[in-house]
Amino acid sequence: MQAWRSISTYRMKPRTLAATGNANNALVQAALAAYHQGDVKQAEALCRRALEHDERNGIAHNNLANLLRQSGRRSEAKLHYERALAQMPASAEIRSNLAGVLEDLREYDTAETEYRRALALHPDFAEARFDLGLLLLSSGRYAEGWTCYEARAQVFAEHGTLPFPQWSGEDLTGKSLLLLPEQGYGDTIQFARYAPLLKARGVKTLSMLCKPEIAPLLRTIAGIDEFVTDPAALRVHDYWDSIMSLACRFDTTLETIPAKIPYVGVFAKRLEAWRERLPADGVRVGLVWKGNPDHDNDAERSLRHFSELLPLWSVDGVSFVSLQVGKAEAETETDGADAQQPILRLGREIRDFGDTAAIVAQLNLVICVDTAVAHVAGALGVACWLMLPGVGTDWRWHRSGNQSAWYPKDMYLFRQGPGGWPALIDQVRAALADVMKRD
Repeated sequence: MQAWRSISTYRMKPRTLAATGNANNALVQAALAAYHQGDVKQAEALCRRALEHDERNGIAHNNLANLLRQSGRRSEAKLHYERALAQMPASAEIRSNLAGVLEDLREYDTAETEYRRALALHPDFAEARFDLGLLLLSSGRYAEGWTCYEARAQVFAEHGTLPFPQWSGEDLTGKSLLLLPEQGYGDTIQFARYAPLLKARGVKTLSMLCKPEIAPLLRTIAGIDEFVTDPAALRVHDYWDSIMSLACRFDTTLETIPAKIPYVGVFAKRLEAWRERLPADGVRVGLVWKGNPDHDNDAERSLRHFSELLPLWSVDGVSFVSLQVGKAEAETETDGADAQQPILRLGREIRDFGDTAAIVAQLNLVICVDTAVAHVAGALGVACWLMLPGVGTDWRWHRSGNQSAWYPKDMYLFRQGPGGWPALIDQVRAALADVMKRD
């Protein structure tokens, strides 16, 4: 099987169409070449030139719409997708592209209609089925949503080929089952809650493939017997399954989500080691302002810079702790970024998710963007305020409401509105100030 392949996507990317034939279509091909070379402005200009020559060029309309959507001009993108469909009504790809931008514009019912039309035209269109699954899951319609979500296996082929079968609901009594990770660390933490349910089905040996960084946290979960951190060391099992397919296997609905929290823990030695590093005074609040930079929606779901959290510094009695890892951790050292509020920087000392959990377990609150730390806090039962983007909110947080069905007890969702991040952070500041007044 493949070693580690990172799949980080909140929705399939729009499909670009190739053109052949006349000189006008040569402009479309030139635009495509410019795009692949990174010259987005030239690509847009060439698409527009093609449309000046022939406003009925559906391929040019579609490809221009893709460029517009990528640059955030979603209403204009919608217009050009519609013009493309007027010329090419039987194109499942264009209908799926239109559905994607309709989701961005929060026209969910119309988006669903277009996905279903695309699938009526092309029933084997796995990308459209996967995106429809995400839309259904985000609206809480899990029964059909999980089934459509399974189409991702045809799109990503993340796990390669294994010499033993995938589990699809067979009797597990006395059997061995290998769980394979998928997508990001947060996804693994969220779906690891199904391990005890698998053991209850009679699994004799439940193994899990995972990266070394997350193994110390997963070792605290009941039901997992064996961890494999080197894909080359995998042995044959009776079955394998993707960890994110377990919700489908168990026919999970909003009412039946396994929500026995906490379902992860922390080793005592780790707690002791970090206790000495944490502030002795004040309400301890952990901060994470950026997620995985390789995620397709990172530009929307991560803050541009640590300094955007500046309004929080006005709240008295708080001891802030940075849990940010990676390059963004250095943003706390920018001149003036934290001049009004000292912050304990722990990011460079964090070795793995065992360390992250040991710190989070000793905090009063975590304030973060949509990243794995939110799942760590949620799985531990530590209060977490999750700041969500205005575009491309992940399916698991649904479309509305302030509570999480997956972490119902201690997670509060702050949803971005027309005011963007500044308005959302002001809401967080006001909520934090209110909490401090009550305490």
